[in-house]
Amino acid sequence: MRNRNAGKVCDRLWYLGREESGVYLLEGDASSLVISGGMSYLAPVVLEQMRDFHINEEKIGKLVILHAHFDHVGLVPFFKRRYPALQIFALARGWEILKMEKAISTINASSLMVARRVGVEDLLKGLDLEWRDDVSGSTVAEGSVIDLGGLTVRIIETPGHSSCSLSAYCPEIKALFPSDAGGIPFEEIIAPAGNSDYTKYQQSLEKLSRLPVDILCADHYGFVTGEEANTYIQHSIEAAKVHREQIEATYRRTGSVEETVKESLDQVYRERPSYFLSPEIYAGVYRQTVRHIAAAMEKS
Repeated sequence: MRNRNAGKVCDRLWYLGREESGVYLLEGDASSLVISGGMSYLAPVVLEQMRDFHINEEKIGKLVILHAHFDHVGLVPFFKRRYPALQIFALARGWEILKMEKAISTINASSLMVARRVGVEDLLKGLDLEWRDDVSGSTVAEGSVIDLGGLTVRIIETPGHSSCSLSAYCPEIKALFPSDAGGIPFEEIIAPAGNSDYTKYQQSLEKLSRLPVDILCADHYGFVTGEEANTYIQHSIEAAKVHREQIEATYRRTGSVEETVKESLDQVYRERPSYFLSPEIYAGVYRQTVRHIAAAMEKS
């Protein structure tokens, strides 16, 4: 079952934000962990929700970045400035990206563009949300464990959506936090998201399929529970395979990356007119995907 409403997911786990973008709060005995960074424009929403849900902010001591795309790190500077002692975790590649001036500029510009698209720009006045050079943290890798006291979070490297993608897994409640590496539960479908390397994306899905999952916590469009949570990754594997075949067929017919991108985008926005990303941003995403698949086709 899919749920896009902010609130309690299960004992000690909360979903905060809006349906198109959210973060999770996992409450251990010793410390609480924010999982993912969401969109920057969520800041006033998340603060209000924490007050309404009587969440103890003083226990928030850790945050894990699942990957360094702008729509998954937007709240990180805000949280770090609000909680100066906050420990932030990411893969080494994630920190490498987040130190690049060009990446920081893209994160800030894209965050503003999406805030305008969803009509919340005016609500952000006076909030210090931009990425600068004052955010740093610790490096995690495959097999790293974040101990919260009574709950643990295991790090799984899942490249393909991006070069810095990781997934988090809490075995005590069988909760998987794959971010976009698990595919996006948009409306009634799973939208594949093999942005940077589609082959590695598919391999990462196979890796995740071996985990027992009772709760699938996506970054976009909420969380999944019940039987669908248990089968979600397998269905995502199938959706990724079909999507790749469609792109291959279009590229084989057109022989052009740009034509394939255009046709694919036209189809996406016919099927998903309310998708949160603007066509300008999504075109860049699709171009990466098509280029990788086209290169793999030419090589084979």
